Amino acid sequence: MLTPAQAPQRQTSPSMDHRPGIITAPDPDLSPAPSRYYAADFHKLTNRRASSPFTPDFAFPDPAAPARATLPTAHTADRRALSTQNAVPCVVQGGTAIVPTRQGSGCSIKEDTDGIAQSFLESINTSAPSIHHNADKDAITPESGSCTCCCRCGRSDSWRASIGARGHRRARSFTAPRTGISELTGIDWEPSEPALAVEPPKTFAPGESPLEKLPVEVLDEIIAQLALDSPPSGYTPRNVDLISCLLTSRTIHVATINTLYSHITFPHSSVFSKFLTHVSQYPGLGTIVKRLDLSHFTSIGLGRSRQGNSEVQNLTSKTLLKCLDLTPALQEVLLQENLDDDIDESVLCKLFYGLPKLRAVDFCASSSKPFAESFTSAVTGLLDSPVNLFIRRLGLHECFTLPNSVFETLLPRLPHLTHLDVAHTRITDRALASIPGTASLSHLNLGRCTQISGRGVVDFLVNHPAAKQLVFLNLSCDIARYRLLWEPDVERLLPVLPTTLKSLNLNGAKIRHWHTPLLLPLTKHLEELSLASTDLSVQDINSFFRPTSPASSPPTPEPAAVVTQQEDKPAPAWTPPTLHYLDLSSIPAITQSSLFSTSCSLLSPSTTPLEVIELGDKAISSLRECRNTNKRLGWVVKELGRRG
Repeated sequence: MLTPAQAPQRQTSPSMDHRPGIITAPDPDLSPAPSRYYAADFHKLTNRRASSPFTPDFAFPDPAAPARATLPTAHTADRRALSTQNAVPCVVQGGTAIVPTRQGSGCSIKEDTDGIAQSFLESINTSAPSIHHNADKDAITPESGSCTCCCRCGRSDSWRASIGARGHRRARSFTAPRTGISELTGIDWEPSEPALAVEPPKTFAPGESPLEKLPVEVLDEIIAQLALDSPPSGYTPRNVDLISCLLTSRTIHVATINTLYSHITFPHSSVFSKFLTHVSQYPGLGTIVKRLDLSHFTSIGLGRSRQGNSEVQNLTSKTLLKCLDLTPALQEVLLQENLDDDIDESVLCKLFYGLPKLRAVDFCASSSKPFAESFTSAVTGLLDSPVNLFIRRLGLHECFTLPNSVFETLLPRLPHLTHLDVAHTRITDRALASIPGTASLSHLNLGRCTQISGRGVVDFLVNHPAAKQLVFLNLSCDIARYRLLWEPDVERLLPVLPTTLKSLNLNGAKIRHWHTPLLLPLTKHLEELSLASTDLSVQDINSFFRPTSPASSPPTPEPAAVVTQQEDKPAPAWTPPTLHYLDLSSIPAITQSSLFSTSCSLLSPSTTPLEVIELGDKAISSLRECRNTNKRLGWVVKELGRRG
């Protein structure tokens, strides 16, 4: 660091000794006038009191005192190693060492090359006068083998006694070199701390560790936390942690095998072929499998067409049937449209009659002609058989090629049905009513079913005992083709919906302004509500989230039935809604300007816990351009595709 102090008119270079780390003092006649520090200034420079035990090493006598004869003396590289008198030569390692001296240079800070590594000192542009001392007292000879000065040579008994075995050098700040004041007693005593007892790692015999001694049920739950429920993406390795657990111990290996083989997912035919080969070699592994998931199966990315994939013969009707034979404990099978040509009558009969523990089966979007013919043949065998099926979850989503007779024959044989997904199929009112009364439906999806009527659906939901504990209900429709629920159906249905309902889809229903009081009680227990293509206003939507007085609502003619119901029931106390998702797409009153207006409370914090508002394409396009306003209101525009 360069200091802004003025340099002398005549600058000389210090004479360098050939020994490393030693700089001899220059001629005193060529040095500028010294800048002196006095003992009286010690407390000002170091912020210490006069009673402090530390004494400055540049405490010079009063200039008015008689001058003494001075001798040029060397200055140590570390002033904390000085004694009360000036340093003298001492014997180090059997030889005579001269204490390093310092000399002025062009820099204010330099590194001491012979002391502790990276110890920076201040260069002094003048030699301080030395103080007379008794040289005979401190002088030593090589024969004495000891040193009476307090230095780092290690030959002084007083040095060892003063610092002890665990003494350490006090770190100096930058202030001490700058003031020219250093502390003589630069060694602090550090009290010895008791060493922490480190417990040696415990070793256990095989099968004796605490983890391995856990109950089997608890250990299975722990290992199951490592399984991934996310769908596969390409050829990325999955369940790497479970594979690592296989190499831990025999006990962990067995628990991991149970988790690894309980749920099997096949993204490609090559994975299915490897699994089939392995289970054929070790049939015991097939008894562990509880679910076969082929809903993510695809041939995309293999470089083959659908016809080429069928020629590989990795997954065919024969190999699929063999897989079902090797997994007799199956409880869930998920199939889909990419396999509909391989789902023949033998595979369907195995699923319906040959797996007694099967509880869930899904044929999502399987609509090919061979599949429809095979499914019809397999179900026809139930006509002459009184045997009921133990299937609880049946998924025929978008299997629109199946005839009506399939539903009328299959549904009465499902007395334990809890989940039924027949969206976009040919199910009829007769087939819906044929569901056994012993069933307890919690999920019912009748969306876009064109063969059922609104009256038949309402009769089933109002009167059938299987529809009293619904949690999910989808009655959506495409108004461009037909409308399922008209005004009388809505007025009859809304008051009788169960309080257990959490998700309700009424897209396309003929819901008007006077139906708002019937919707309001549903918002107190629903978490998802879809009202797309309805005739509601902004004020009607606001009433879901804040109480409104009757005077604030515009007068609208209402049917006499609705008026009678409202007069009979007293106005309940206000309860906050529980909605997390609200579908308002294709509602003419919901636009960008209406959402940003002060009269609309949809985007305000008062709608909590509302998290998602689904809007139409036109409204989303205009909202996407208002990024600053969306950010200010705390909302984000996203596109997540079609729901359901």
